[in-house]
Amino acid sequence: MDTKLLTILGFILSVIFVTVSSNAYSDNKDTGQVKLLTCVACHGADGIGKSPQYPNLNGQKLPYLIKQLKAFRSGERKAPDMARMARMLTDEEIAYVAEYYSKLAD
Repeated sequence: MDTKLLTILGFILSVIFVTVSSNAYSDNKDTGQVKLLTCVACHGADGIGKSPQYPNLNGQKLPYLIKQLKAFRSGERKAPDMARMARMLTDEEIAYVAEYYSKLAD
C-alpha cells in the first residue's frame, strides 16, 4: 500500500472514530465536531500527532489546552498554522476540542 492511500484511509478512520466517540463529550457537538475534524487531520483522533512536527494532545490537561488554543487565537502564542486554525474557533468550540483531547487518557 502506498503512503497516499494509507493517509486517506487514516483520515477516513479518524472521521469515523470522532463521529462515533464524540457522543460522550460536551453538549456543543454540532460545531465542535466539525471543528474537531480539522484538528484530527494533524493531531489524530487518538491525540497522537501524525508526524513529528505535530505535538501529541492525548491526555493533556483541559485548562492547558484551552489556554494554548486561546493564546494561538489571540496571537499571544506564535505559530502561523495554529493561529489560522484557532481563529476559526469560538470559546465554546475551544472548550469542546480541549475536552475531547483531555479525556482521551481517561
